Amino acid sequence: MGKKAAGLVCIFLLMVILTGCQLIRIEEGERTPLKYTIVKQEEIPAEAVELMEQKKEKTFQMTYQVGDVRYLMKGYGEQLTGGYSIQVEEVSESENAVFCKTRLIGPAEEKAGSEPSYPCIVLKIAETKKPVEFSG
Repeated sequence: MGKKAAGLVCIFLLMVILTGCQLIRIEEGERTPLKYTIVKQEEIPAEAVELMEQKKEKTFQMTYQVGDVRYLMKGYGEQLTGGYSIQVEEVSESENAVFCKTRLIGPAEEKAGSEPSYPCIVLKIAETKKPVEFSG
């Protein structure tokens, strides 16, 4: 078989392989609101506080499971001043995942401190084995 024929065979095989593969799109389905509670600083489990303390200088998002409670933790890293707040925009679930969307709200000028701050939020939901997708 000549070079030209071998090249054509390779192109044909490549076309067969490429047409046989299709991208599979995972449908999340409809999202339904999920009950949650914003956890006060003094009610966060000590182990979770320790994890957050280790990661507070950078943006982080993680979960922590204790018994039948799952904690969703989101931190926005070091900010130059204090006075920030975090708004929860969505906590919902689909058939395949839990979604947690928050937004960092900057301080009013009169409330901005001169010290750096590390805004973070901890939400408590019921136990779930579904993966959590954070945004915001």
